[in-house]
Amino acid sequence: MLNCSDGVTTVYDSLMGAKENGGGETGRPLRFQHRSADSNLIERAWTSRSGDTSRMTSVARAHWDFVFWEGPDGRHAGIQGPESMASEAPVPPQTEFVGVRLALGVLIPKLPPSQLVDRFVALPVDGRWLHLGGERFAIPSYAQAEDFVALLVAKGLLVVAEQPGERATERTRQRHHLNAIGLSRRTVQQITRAQDAAVRLQSGEPPAAVAQDAGYFDQPHLARSLRRFIGPSATELARSDSTGRPLSLLYKTHGGVAQ
Repeated sequence: MLNCSDGVTTVYDSLMGAKENGGGETGRPLRFQHRSADSNLIERAWTSRSGDTSRMTSVARAHWDFVFWEGPDGRHAGIQGPESMASEAPVPPQTEFVGVRLALGVLIPKLPPSQLVDRFVALPVDGRWLHLGGERFAIPSYAQAEDFVALLVAKGLLVVAEQPGERATERTRQRHHLNAIGLSRRTVQQITRAQDAAVRLQSGEPPAAVAQDAGYFDQPHLARSLRRFIGPSATELARSDSTGRPLSLLYKTHGGVAQ
């Protein structure tokens, strides 16, 4: 797995590492391409195509996504909320996906992240059109993520949560963070650390070094974190020829909050 720098597109084969700028097909059942965005409201834009696989391991993440997909049964859309732990998820076969992952603190006023944790909300679709908040929007392509988000902002359907004032108490700040992001600061930090560790293990770094550098007490502590938030073990992540269940999109996050 390669960490994306701004403006760089990475092609990521689930559980098989990554190749930049359109590397060759590897035959894996899930193939991700993802990029940074020209908007501070977007954490990542991504696209994927499934093969014949029917299940995957969905890794924990603090962000929520708009997800659009088209398969043999037509077009669909929905919102995948933050995920507090790794879980098994279905994958429709022979399907193309586009995702827009929003920055921390970006929310739909009537559907905040605190109501979306570990949930998927289907959105009505009519042909190439998505219905949201009484408005109709064209379903975006991978390249149109920024335009899609800008339209939602213009319609007041997407906002950035206000930051608490300087005199706010720590309890107020914690409550605000939970309401705006859906997960506590501690959980977000744990997820981010586990993702970073998993990416480093996939790149071939030894578990002992990863555990020490990432601030885990020891390798068993790292193992428990991976099991809870990522799914595969350190050994499974390190094996480039793993035949285990594919993972959802995994990369080193920036973790910044939208301003």
